[in-house]
Amino acid sequence: MTGKANDGRWEAQLRKGCLDLAILAALWNGRLYGLDILRYLQEKADLEIVEGTLYPILMRLKQEALLESVWVSEAAHPRKYYWLTKAGRQRTVAMMETWDSFEGGIARLLAPVKERSK
Repeated sequence: MTGKANDGRWEAQLRKGCLDLAILAALWNGRLYGLDILRYLQEKADLEIVEGTLYPILMRLKQEALLESVWVSEAAHPRKYYWLTKAGRQRTVAMMETWDSFEGGIARLLAPVKERSK
């Protein structure tokens, strides 16, 4: 099956498969609260996700002991900040290495396609 609808589903599945890594990478340099994570993903990776997608992932990553969190009341509204645990940093590195290997293999497969489509 071809067409825009199929292409959109494929892109959505690709993005969905990368969200854990993207969120962990967003937290690599320190703690962020939810809206900051969303903004960071948008700015750095042009990855738009909604709060209804983000927070369940954050909760799951926290349950897996990859993140810690704390409520902070320094602004008008309390914010829940998240940061990587030691296990979270290790998982991020492992996922990055897997990504690099996968991306390199796909790039090699696509090289002839890129060359012929010019």
